[in-house]
Amino acid sequence: MTAYQVQAPARILVIEDDQDIAELERDYLEASGYVVTLAADGPKGLALGLSGGFDLAILDVMLPGMDGLSVCRQLRERTSMPVIMVTARGEDVDVIRGLGVGADDYVTKPFSPSVLVARVRARLAEVQRLRGEERTAGQEPLRMGHVVLNPASHEVSTHGRPVTLTNREYELLAFLMRHPNVVFSRQALYERVWREDAVGDGATVTVHVNRLREKLEDDPSHPELLQTVRGAGYVLRAPERG
Repeated sequence: MTAYQVQAPARILVIEDDQDIAELERDYLEASGYVVTLAADGPKGLALGLSGGFDLAILDVMLPGMDGLSVCRQLRERTSMPVIMVTARGEDVDVIRGLGVGADDYVTKPFSPSVLVARVRARLAEVQRLRGEERTAGQEPLRMGHVVLNPASHEVSTHGRPVTLTNREYELLAFLMRHPNVVFSRQALYERVWREDAVGDGATVTVHVNRLREKLEDDPSHPELLQTVRGAGYVLRAPERG
């Protein structure tokens, strides 16, 4: 996976085929101190994103050449750079699909450019916060069953094989591994991991839990590690072995 560190000024990749929207986003981001590069289609955006020269990507769902979901999926396979998806208003399926392929956040059109800048600032701050929490929480690996999380290297493995996680997936897993055998509601997880009001965002937690199960469980349809407690929420437990 490409090494990822936030540096000042942060470099933002905007992948958007609507020139007016792209330039508006660029102007607001640059006014906030970010360095911005524009890409007008999926293939160019993907190539730039894989270059490792960016701290965050803003990615439209509808793009020529390659749709944003495909771009996000391929970015996620090789970089932990945060990705904010831009979807059409009312297209909830695009939101769920975007989160499902690894997006860290989303905004819906039409949106206020100042809101987008705030989302960018929040996502970059989360990365820095996570790094800081890992330093203060210690660097010893965390183990739960066949899963090992190494805060020092920001790496996760299952059965000794490395697993690629998004920043949000990693943060959720790290939180749960630091609180084993404790049941958390979706709302509590959203507030503790996302650090935002949980109203209306329980589905976001569910999507990320399902992604973790797909990557960590031997049988995601019958999870032994990241379990659902009906009517209560989720809990991380070591799998029982006979």
